[in-house]
Amino acid sequence: MDLNMALMRATFKLDQRQDDGVTTVGTGWLVRLPESDGHLALVTAGHVLDRMKQEQASIHWRRVDADGRWHREPAPIRIRDGVGTPLWHRHVDRDIAAIAIDPPSHVHDWAIAFDQLADDAALEAFDVQPGDEMLALGYPRGLSANEIGFPILRAGRVASYPLWPSADFPTFLMDFAVFAGNSGGPVYMSDRARKRVGARDFHEAQFVAGLLAQQVVLTDERLEIGIVLHAAFIRQCLLGLAAKLGDQPGRSSLA
Repeated sequence: MDLNMALMRATFKLDQRQDDGVTTVGTGWLVRLPESDGHLALVTAGHVLDRMKQEQASIHWRRVDADGRWHREPAPIRIRDGVGTPLWHRHVDRDIAAIAIDPPSHVHDWAIAFDQLADDAALEAFDVQPGDEMLALGYPRGLSANEIGFPILRAGRVASYPLWPSADFPTFLMDFAVFAGNSGGPVYMSDRARKRVGARDFHEAQFVAGLLAQQVVLTDERLEIGIVLHAAFIRQCLLGLAAKLGDQPGRSSLA
């Protein structure tokens, strides 16, 4: 499946109403854990889950029925245990979190593969540079594309240089407006005719480049620039989660 459609199906809204009445909203997306016999993780920004202080959050699943009609089906998921300890795994240095999850059976097949997360070699092979267009999915200020709950697609240009190695340049900038609720959404490239370095012909470039972490704000002014964490760190986070789970998945379940 084209990565646009795959991520559109794999991305969901997360929210939780806090004690002060404010609702925290973020974007999460499903990825298959590596070498885990089909187990899944929900990936988002670490600060999204940090701000959710209750034991359960809501995730807005979707279902298509036999007649091809879509339905939104919100459901609770446990993100903390009974004493408030987080159930997610957080990257040691970056604002990335992943929680093992067991979604409804019809959602399971919509998760994207671990190998679709780009490493430095993929960015270099496709010669990703400033000015290249990338796409992002999310829920700006909690807004969905429709009543079914699909995310909103945005586009922007890579706005910084250099992009790799990610160890030296852990983030890159995208020229597009970011709002609360976008945090945690996937940033990706979907180009059907892109040339690899040294190649004579064209190839599809379809990979997740990173995760939208935050917007650039200078003296209280929003600059309409997004900060993206490299997918290399998402890979590290998922590998850490898979190692932690071991033979006992301990997947988050619907409450």
